[in-house]
Amino acid sequence: MEQRTVRPDHEAIAGRVGQGARVLDVGCGDGALLDLLKSTRGVDARGLELSSETAGIALARGLSVIQGDADSDLELFPDDSFDVAILSQAVQQMRRPARVLGELARIAPEVIVSFRNYGLWSRRLTLIRQGRMPAPGLAHEEGVLLPVTALDMIELASRLGLACVAMAPVRGSAVGEFRNKGLGRLNWGADEVILHLKRI
Repeated sequence: MEQRTVRPDHEAIAGRVGQGARVLDVGCGDGALLDLLKSTRGVDARGLELSSETAGIALARGLSVIQGDADSDLELFPDDSFDVAILSQAVQQMRRPARVLGELARIAPEVIVSFRNYGLWSRRLTLIRQGRMPAPGLAHEEGVLLPVTALDMIELASRLGLACVAMAPVRGSAVGEFRNKGLGRLNWGADEVILHLKRI
């Protein structure tokens, strides 16, 4: 059987999820995180994935994944139908990220979001030197439609009734410790960020 490498950010996210929790992973891709959550946390795992091809890979792994668009299909899920909703490296691909995050806050009392942080000092420097975002706009090869900072995301979450209870920096393959303070340092120094949010 093929041995799969577990991404460090996936391990960090899994560590924030309670044993046996009902989990919805939005933008779940090939199901790697869902698979990890099932095997290590015994969760009742469900996934939503835009790409039918990628959703098919997750289904082939024996995971419960449906093909759908988070920008329009989350309203189909009842209030509090999950304990935790996860949006791992997907929020910046959403056309309506505030609406998606608001829907997740309705669906689950806890939301875990990870994303690329455009507050990173080197990206700020690129903007100052070149007068452009450190990515070719809407045509970015990795699909980033929304270049946001950690501060932007926490402020948006707060407006939607979500409090940040823990945050962790990601730099390459290293994930820092989760903390409930130090946003300024995190916003300045983290390449990617994981936020654990809870409904207020």
